[in-house]
Amino acid sequence: MSEIFLYSFNAVMPILLLMLLGVLLRKLHFADQAFFKKANSLVFRVFLPLLLFCNVYDIETLSDVNWRAVLFCVAIVLLLALIGTLLAKLFIPNRLQKGPFIQCVFRSNCAIVGIPLAEALGGAPAVAFTAVATAATIPLFNMLAVICLSYYSDETRKPSIGETLLRTVKNPLIISVALGLLVIFIRSLLPLRADGTAVFLLERDCPFFFSALSIAAKAATPLALVVLGARFDFTAVKTLRRQIALGTFMRIVFAPLLAISAGVLLTRLGILTIGKVEYPALVAIFGSPIAVSSAVMIGEIGGDDQLGAQFVVWTSVFSMFTIFITVFFLRTFALL
Repeated sequence: MSEIFLYSFNAVMPILLLMLLGVLLRKLHFADQAFFKKANSLVFRVFLPLLLFCNVYDIETLSDVNWRAVLFCVAIVLLLALIGTLLAKLFIPNRLQKGPFIQCVFRSNCAIVGIPLAEALGGAPAVAFTAVATAATIPLFNMLAVICLSYYSDETRKPSIGETLLRTVKNPLIISVALGLLVIFIRSLLPLRADGTAVFLLERDCPFFFSALSIAAKAATPLALVVLGARFDFTAVKTLRRQIALGTFMRIVFAPLLAISAGVLLTRLGILTIGKVEYPALVAIFGSPIAVSSAVMIGEIGGDDQLGAQFVVWTSVFSMFTIFITVFFLRTFALL
């Protein structure tokens, strides 16, 4: 099992090291907070949307997919969002902290940490299913995040349902995912060439443009992490200790426990078929730390962005241990 811990360590440490670089740049007075705030906006409005578009665009027409298991993942995300909302009402009195807390409960870093983790646990079949599942959950993550952050962004008044929906539709991340899905839909309607590929593909027919998109998309995660580290405040840990502990527990302990337990139960009842292909996806989607983009979104939409940064750090650190424990039990009971 040491290889699983080593994998978790190697998957999470680059995140922490890039954040540490941001801390170092701030300590060296490389730039002021105004610069890093602008950089945060650049990541949110340009680079992250490009990354999401490219991720969605890469999805091909899929067959023989366990769609019930995909719908199960979507249902668990929605259930976690509901549970997070109830806990926020009960235990998070500060309105601006409610949105970041709810987001921490349901949203994971399945694209960056989760998919490589699924590959390590289940190989190519697990990656294929995880890709489909994340294609369904990532847009849902972003939509739910925009809704909860928009709703709790104003300290003085609650925005109307119409205002919240409008902010959701206008969100750059939602727009990029919608454009990616539109491209896939149009591609599915086009006739095929003799070699079985679509009539028009960006990577084949417009390679310079596709390469530019891909290069820009790759800048999203490292830049987001450096900016996050530069804006991180270690002194906030004392005042946010209770919120950090509860959010971290819900993200990396409760969420995977709920998803895996429900998967085992529904499989035993014959309602679902969750096996060695699907369990790695459950670990990837529900056991990985909160997405880096979550803190970026808080800074742009509204809420306590310092709490959001704390969630990214501490869920990343402790997930190295919780992923190891989760995989250990799954292998003990021959589920992996």
